[in-house]
Parts: sequence; structure tokens; C-alpha cells
Amino acid sequence: HRPNWITLSVTAALALAASLTMAFSRPVEVSVDGQRLISDVPPVSTTHDRVYVALRPLDDALGALTRYDEQSGRVAVIRGDQTLRLRVGDTHATLNGMPMTLKHAPFRVRGRVMVNIRTIARAFGVHLKFDKRTAHVDVQTPGVIEAGTQPDTP
Repeated sequence: HRPNWITLSVTAALALAASLTMAFSRPVEVSVDGQRLISDVPPVSTTHDRVYVALRPLDDALGALTRYDEQSGRVAVIRGDQTLRLRVGDTHATLNGMPMTLKHAPFRVRGRVMVNIRTIARAFGVHLKFDKRTAHVDVQTPGVIEAGTQPDTP
């Protein structure tokens, strides 16, 4: 059964709109305490200003240990005395054994577990600043002073 001209026209219009959106969008850049986050899978952003990052590079930058079980899709992230346990495709997680509901389930891109960056901020108490204009996310860990904002010392 051949598609009719209306179906073809709508499909072509949607494909053109998606292509134009991708062509004029800028990739999201993430930095942790002023250092650019390097990952083989770049951050993914949505139209609702949600940013997803590869979990392991972000956790490494935060000084956390990440353990991943490929068979079950379970991930454990340990940073100091905090332990976040989550699973690919599941919005249920635990933080130090206490239930935690994620707004968006982690997913895989090219073998990397991608997680909403706000999940990590909430679990480990880091601060996020997202500048939509420059497509830049700045992650600040507690106790780190940004360059140029250090208090004067006598």
C-alpha cells in the first residue's frame, strides 16, 4: 500500500523542520568547577532545557566512583558518603538507600549511560547554572570559588 501525497507532504515538512532545528542549534557545553567536561558522547539537550550528560565523565570530574553492570543496567555512583543507585530505563532510584524518583529515566547513547544533569545535582549537592543563550552548563561543587570572585585578603 503506497502512502498518499498528504502523508508524504507531512513527513517531508516534519523532516525539514527537524533538520533546520538541528542545523541552527548549538551543542551544549558543560564545565565542572571551570574545567570543560570532555566526553566521547556530547551532552544532549531537549527543547525544554533539559540537559543529559554521559554519567561516567561527569562523575569522574566530580571525584565520584561509577560502577556499571551492563547485564542489568544498574549503576552505582559513590561520592564521599553519598551513594546513588539507578537503572537504565527506570525512574526509580535510591540515594543512600532512600527512594528517589527521577523525572526522566537514564538511557544509553553509543554505550554511555546518559542522565539528566539535575539528577546528579540533586544527589550530590552541586550547583548548576544553565545559560540558554550560550548553551553552557556550569557545574559548581560546594566550597569551590569561581575565578575572579575570590574575596580580597589583607
